[in-house]
Formats: sequence, structure tokens, C-alpha cells
Amino acid sequence: MPELREQLAENLDEARWEWLIPHHEREVVVVVNEDLDLLDVGEAIANDNTSSVQSWINEQLIYKPSMEQVSVWNNNRSQRFNALIVDPFVLVQELSA
Repeated sequence: MPELREQLAENLDEARWEWLIPHHEREVVVVVNEDLDLLDVGEAIANDNTSSVQSWINEQLIYKPSMEQVSVWNNNRSQRFNALIVDPFVLVQELSA
């Protein structure tokens, strides 16, 4: 579905942690390992590709942020991320400083 990928690509944006906090409080932030392509993950979730998504979860390549991560990000609210909304989730990848 190229249209879906194009739509996701248009929604891919950079975000600061302080903008993501409300989403974290709703427990919809999902961290995506830097080895994965954010659009590939978004596409798999949007298409209900449970085998890929489950595989990434099992390999801990996508996961909910840990308390330690959130604590670090709360101390650096300007931490930047690539972010992609795939309702109801907000997929994020940490950007290097």
C-alpha cells in the first residue's frame, strides 16, 4: 500500500519530549529501536501485521519507555525524537544530541 506509506511519511516529524509527555501519560508512546525504520513499523501497525509487530516486541525492538528513560527525558525536556502517530500510538525514536 504505497498510499499508506506516503501518508505516514507526511506525518513523520521531529518532536521534543515535552510535547510527548501528554501521550506518555496516556501510555501510548512506543519506543522504536534505531535499527528499525520508523515508517516500516508504522506501516506494520497500521496494517495489523501482528507477526512483525510481535516479533519486534519479543526482540525488544519496540517497547514502552522504562521509568529510567522517562526520568532522563523529564530532566531534558528538549530531548528530540523522530515521532510518528499511528493511532492510537505515538512511535518515537530518540535522536542523538
